[in-house]
Amino acid sequence: MEDILLNVSPAVASIVAIACFIVGVGLTFFVLKFLTNKKMQKNKSNAIKIIEDAYAEAKTIKKEAMLESKESIQKMKEEVDAEIKERRQEAIKLEERLNQREEFIEKKELSIDKRNEQIDEEKKEIALVKQELEKNKQEVEELKVKTIEEIEKVAKMSKQEAVDMLVSKMKNQAQKEAAVIVKQIEDEAKENGEKKAREIIGQALQKCATETTSEMTISVVSLPTDEMKGRIIGREGRNIRAIEAATGVELIVDDTPESITISGFDPIRREVARLSLEKLISDGRIHPTRIEEIVEKMQREVDKTIKQAGDEACNETGIFNLNNELVKVLGRLKYRTSYGQNVLKHSIETSIIAGLLASEMGANVKVAKRGGLLHDIGKALDHELEGTHVQIGVDLARKYGESEEVVHCIEAHHFNVEFKTIEAVIVQVADAISSSRPGARRDSFENYIKRLQQLEEIANSFDGVDKSFAVQAGREVRIIVKPSEVSDEQAMFMAKDIASKIENEMQYPGQIKVNVIRENRFVETAK
Repeated sequence: MEDILLNVSPAVASIVAIACFIVGVGLTFFVLKFLTNKKMQKNKSNAIKIIEDAYAEAKTIKKEAMLESKESIQKMKEEVDAEIKERRQEAIKLEERLNQREEFIEKKELSIDKRNEQIDEEKKEIALVKQELEKNKQEVEELKVKTIEEIEKVAKMSKQEAVDMLVSKMKNQAQKEAAVIVKQIEDEAKENGEKKAREIIGQALQKCATETTSEMTISVVSLPTDEMKGRIIGREGRNIRAIEAATGVELIVDDTPESITISGFDPIRREVARLSLEKLISDGRIHPTRIEEIVEKMQREVDKTIKQAGDEACNETGIFNLNNELVKVLGRLKYRTSYGQNVLKHSIETSIIAGLLASEMGANVKVAKRGGLLHDIGKALDHELEGTHVQIGVDLARKYGESEEVVHCIEAHHFNVEFKTIEAVIVQVADAISSSRPGARRDSFENYIKRLQQLEEIANSFDGVDKSFAVQAGREVRIIVKPSEVSDEQAMFMAKDIASKIENEMQYPGQIKVNVIRENRFVETAK
């Protein structure tokens, strides 16, 4: 066989191989087709089973859904029936109420008709009564005229004269009664008010232990000898010019022995100049370069003193949260005076008194003390900025974050605006107490004389005044009236009018007492 195969040609072998391959492929195809058909039949049977199961399950779900929907529809039907029944009952009740309302309205209309008939009858009766009254009124008027004519004949006085006499008597009587009542009310008010005010102020002042001496800014520097004047002036005046240029003040060198006067509008500059001169005099080296060094050094010391004075004022009054810049401005008041009174000491004193008054009266102690300390803060810069010291103080307080209550205390302490808080009133009172106490301030002689003259002029401007005298340094004015022209009641009202005019036309510290004196003198001579 092997020999036969060996003897077969390659072409035949190839054909045989191809035929074998084709047979193998065909067998493989038939086998795969058979397996595929078998698998498809199996999948088809599975799909049919799944469809049947799904159909059965859908049928079950449909049945359950129909049962649930039937129950829901039945429940909704029952609810709708119940609601319809309830609405029907409400409609029946509403219909019954409407019927009752209609019956009530009908009854009311009948009652109104009857009332209108009664009113018509009453109108007719009133018209008849009115006619009778008019007739009676005419008769009374005629009788009144006849009576007045008979009275005028008997009294020999006209109607107008009688009315004037009666009015005059009633006016005098009313004036006397009013004067008595006013006097009683004033006496009671003065007694109670003055007693309470004295008690409050007394308790406050008993707790206040501030200094009571007044102080002026020093503007004169003492010299060891008159020769020192020449050294301060220097060759061709170069030293004195250097001092004036560095300090911003004017030095007055005159014939006054052993002293030099410092003249300047700014009190702080005067203080720097005073300290600089004293340092130069004690040092002995006086020339422009040394002058500039000393002035710069003294300026730093004064700034330090100002800050220290502000801190001490805050510590003394118990105010510890003041803005740092405001503390510096407050310290500048150490070198500011008003009518001879040191403004910083006055501010401290006002703050302490205001706090004590607020404590006695149940007001806000912190606001009162703060307002009292800062009420004159504007005076530290009123020579540098435009405006009154009140407006400057208000602007400063607002700039450095003070509350509106404190700002109002500053704004109202000179009556520039109406008082809105009790603390503002307390600050004004404390300011007046501090400035009006004896020895606190020094007024010029000319202003003192003008105030006395103005007091007497105001008093003499009233009718019936015979003489007037301003006494007790202008704290009291005594007016003597003519007894034939001014009654006791008129004298009382005259005192009020004069006091009111003084308040409106004059500016003065403290209070002015007005005394109106009326007296009758009867003189006879025994012979």
